[in-house]
Amino acid sequence: MVPHLITALTGPINELEQRVLESMPAIERWFRLEWMEHTPPFYCSVDIRNAGFKLAPVDTNLYPAGWNNLTPEMLPLAVQAAMAAIEKICPEAKNLLVIPESHTRNTFYLSSLAQLQRIFHMAGLNVRLGSISPDIKEPTRIELPGGGSVLLEPVVRSRRRLGLKNFDPCTILINNDLSSGIPGILEDIHEQYLLPPLHASWSVRRKSKHFKCYEEVSKRFGKLLGIDPWLINPMFSQCGEVDFTEDAGLECVKTHVDALLTRTRKKYKEYGINEKPFVVVKADNGTYGMGIMTVRDVKDLDSINRKTRNKMAVIKDGQAVNQVIIQEGVLTNERINDAVAEPVVYMMDRYVVGGFYRVHAERGIDENLSAPGSSFVPLAFAESTRLPQPGEKPGASAPNRFYMYGVIGRLAMLAASYELEATNPDAEVYD
Repeated sequence: MVPHLITALTGPINELEQRVLESMPAIERWFRLEWMEHTPPFYCSVDIRNAGFKLAPVDTNLYPAGWNNLTPEMLPLAVQAAMAAIEKICPEAKNLLVIPESHTRNTFYLSSLAQLQRIFHMAGLNVRLGSISPDIKEPTRIELPGGGSVLLEPVVRSRRRLGLKNFDPCTILINNDLSSGIPGILEDIHEQYLLPPLHASWSVRRKSKHFKCYEEVSKRFGKLLGIDPWLINPMFSQCGEVDFTEDAGLECVKTHVDALLTRTRKKYKEYGINEKPFVVVKADNGTYGMGIMTVRDVKDLDSINRKTRNKMAVIKDGQAVNQVIIQEGVLTNERINDAVAEPVVYMMDRYVVGGFYRVHAERGIDENLSAPGSSFVPLAFAESTRLPQPGEKPGASAPNRFYMYGVIGRLAMLAASYELEATNPDAEVYD
């Protein structure tokens, strides 16, 4: 059963889809060679926008939640990918410790943890959840709304290792984006594998760095396919030293917004696109759809109200926003039952393991959908996303469309691997 999509079935995106499908052997070989040179992030999820004339990632999360939105049909793929990922790192692994977010009462998030635990359990590991939250002082069982439960246990740190009482893991999987900083309890662990590495956390990572790496990947991929990289790449710029509450640094934001709108207009003209361009201003670090605003005209920035300023000033865990990325807005042409939707692709190791649509009935085609009120519809594919149907009409075949999503998702994952290599504090530097 494939969800009913009302998607733009005409225009350049279908030429792009056609090109991708025709080039599938070359694309798969290209990815294979890339993964020989670069290590994929352990897992990630990518938000993608399909504008009908453009298909591009708009966010890449290296500590993905939402695993509970994957359907049972997707689990075998996830389990196989988990096996491959663990085998590479620690083939003899027996125990896996998952470090969850500290806002542990959110039942959606806890259901995601339960699913993650299930996946690694089926991959042959003893999996336990070790909380670094000061609130968890003893093993705490929380019942889940759909049945089942999760057990959160306080972590125990010895001089060189991290574990639980009577549980010594060889691998520690972090599912906490550490927005408010890296806690000392996770530092200086040298005998165990820490995944993803600490420099993947939002206390270090910047979206502008990720999209710089993605720009490089899209140029190389564009060359492989003989297409304009813009069709798969959102243009962007960055401003540091911004303070929305004090009106500091807003001139920089205005200048970049104006320049990016102008560049987008030029591209729209080149492709005969009659949409109104917009940009998205968002915190350069952080996630959860916080610190984001859509700007359709630079004049809009002259009249930002107090509510918007406050919304832009802080992100998760009350972290102040002082750097922003200004990103070309990619509208979404996808609908599910008249509500605006965008695909989210989930990957583990170098494999696409599934995904879902983020749907929001109250949002427009040029707005952020990661907001209260959004719901999730699984990409319940009857056929594998990795097996496109050659010869099918572009846009008419769900597996083909999902294959496209998977290609874009993997390009973003490759960009994340470039990014993690470039920001690795332990990398050897050669003069």
